[in-house]
Amino acid sequence: MKSTLHSRCVRTLAAGTLSAALLAAGSAGAYAVTAPKPTPSMTHTAKPTSKPSMTAMRSIAVKVNHTTIKAGQSVTFTGRTVGLKAGSTLVLQHKVNGKWNTLRTTTAVKKGNTFTVVRKFTNKGTEVVRVATSGGAVHSQPVTLKIT
Repeated sequence: MKSTLHSRCVRTLAAGTLSAALLAAGSAGAYAVTAPKPTPSMTHTAKPTSKPSMTAMRSIAVKVNHTTIKAGQSVTFTGRTVGLKAGSTLVLQHKVNGKWNTLRTTTAVKKGNTFTVVRKFTNKGTEVVRVATSGGAVHSQPVTLKIT
């Protein structure tokens, strides 16, 4: 009788262990079935569908030392560029009758992406000026100057 009891206990223990293993495997299988599919943001392998435009990656920021000057005085434009190579030519443009005209004032982007442009204004009135690449594809925000 002792051996029968012992074998029943072993069989019960084995059956319980097997049931627990099957139940755990079933849960893992159920999780694997219902787990969400990985998205590109989860895997970090997504590639952009289109390249950003070159003008979106390049920019010019400008500051002036004075916005109100007397006729004949110089104004210094300083600033930084993003995405333009050192040595790139920058020009000064002013708005005339709604169109941007390039002035004969140029500079080059320095190492470190900075620039400085100095221009003397002789005509009294208001000038709207900006700094642009020589082709005009990239430009700064306009700056309004009052010349008295």
